[in-house]
Amino acid sequence: MNYSMIRYTLGWLLLFEAAFFLVPLITAICYLESAAFGFLFVMLISCGVGVLFTYKKPKNTALYARDGFVIVALSWIVLSLFGALPFLFTGATSSFIDALFESVSGFTTTGSSIFTEVESLPKSINMWRCFTHWVGGMGVLVFIMAFLPLGGGHNMHIMRAESPGPSVSKLVPKVKNTAIILYTIYFVLTLIQFIALLISGMSVYDATATAFATAGTGGFGVHNDSMASASAAQQIIVTVFMLLFSLNFNSYYLVLRAKFKDAFNSEIKAFLIIVAVAITLTTFNIVGSSYAVENIWDALRHAAFSVASIISTTGFATLDFNLWPELSKTLLVLVMFIGACAGSTGGGIKVSRIIILVKGFLRELGMLISPKQVKKISVDKRPVEGEVVRSVNAYIACYILLFVASLLLVSFDSFDLVTNFTAVTATLNNIGPGLGAVGPTSNFSAFSPLSKLVLIFDMLAGRLELFPMLLLFSPATWKRKRA
Repeated sequence: MNYSMIRYTLGWLLLFEAAFFLVPLITAICYLESAAFGFLFVMLISCGVGVLFTYKKPKNTALYARDGFVIVALSWIVLSLFGALPFLFTGATSSFIDALFESVSGFTTTGSSIFTEVESLPKSINMWRCFTHWVGGMGVLVFIMAFLPLGGGHNMHIMRAESPGPSVSKLVPKVKNTAIILYTIYFVLTLIQFIALLISGMSVYDATATAFATAGTGGFGVHNDSMASASAAQQIIVTVFMLLFSLNFNSYYLVLRAKFKDAFNSEIKAFLIIVAVAITLTTFNIVGSSYAVENIWDALRHAAFSVASIISTTGFATLDFNLWPELSKTLLVLVMFIGACAGSTGGGIKVSRIIILVKGFLRELGMLISPKQVKKISVDKRPVEGEVVRSVNAYIACYILLFVASLLLVSFDSFDLVTNFTAVTATLNNIGPGLGAVGPTSNFSAFSPLSKLVLIFDMLAGRLELFPMLLLFSPATWKRKRA
């Protein structure tokens, strides 16, 4: 274990986080808010600790797989801890656990909140909430790697540990250049959405916050009704961009290189089919139901927005889908688990894993009929390596165990099963709202401190694909001798 590089990387993380605080600080200054002093104080603390940690560069800068997992897990914990301080120092909340919950929910792009009323918060606090989504969407260490060489060629281990999906590959030979490409695409898409929202009549402040929250597929809003008060055009714009940020960013790179066939792969096709089916069924289910929807076009708009919001794990809402018919609510819960594509800013199990699981299931059925046949799982006419199949199976097993354990612990709060089940689903899949007492018009403030800590862990584990967080609890991880 390279402890010196862990310390050094955490130091640079805090220096970058100090720079991130400039966004809400400038917002506070523009709106003449006293919260500016709180952000300035936290920025100085973060900068001071960062300088202390980076004062001496390690002689050995090599990073191995175990180091990568530990650095990523600790980085997200430290990032969230310091990110929670503004909520305390500006008086937004007096509870450290609530502040940590909001911070973790922001950086992991979950969007679950403990605030019962966000419009009374300082604009700078709401901007910080939304900006944490943008920072965490692509991965904060991926961002840092775009500027700094962090491991003498070994920092691919960091990208693998932080990036979502069953497998991660470089777009170009150098990891640093891959990070730059990914963040360039991310920034350009965010900018396009910001401009589109401005053209639609949204204010600069609202457009900035909404673009940040959509890009990170997070869902923190600056209005109590989320996106319900937005115009139909603005809701359509957000719907489109929630889906765009749900796609694998590698596909955008392939499109830029005119490799359209490779870009439009089986995962993208499956994702679009799932979205289309869910929107169609939901549309016809909510029209003519007891839930008041004026016409088929309004039903289509709200259904498309809600499905895009949930499958992308963004968490915005235009209506209280907690009141929808059971079929529509069931569909939303199902797409909660599926989630977005690998290599996107979205959460969930990921469509690529679902494809591999289904193909593995079909292969096993075929082997029951013809035991001697040798058939490999393939995706896009390419065989899937046995290591990837094994990791997917291990991920699903780990996912189920963590889900069950979390559900049992949260159940001590005596909420109803729907509330508990969807609360764990929403946090572990980084979605935001659930059903019942944690529906789109409610929040997570009523949970006990223990339940909030469990859900905080779920948000971090879900964002980091489970294993980096779980490895922190393994004694073998901390042994100096490399395995």
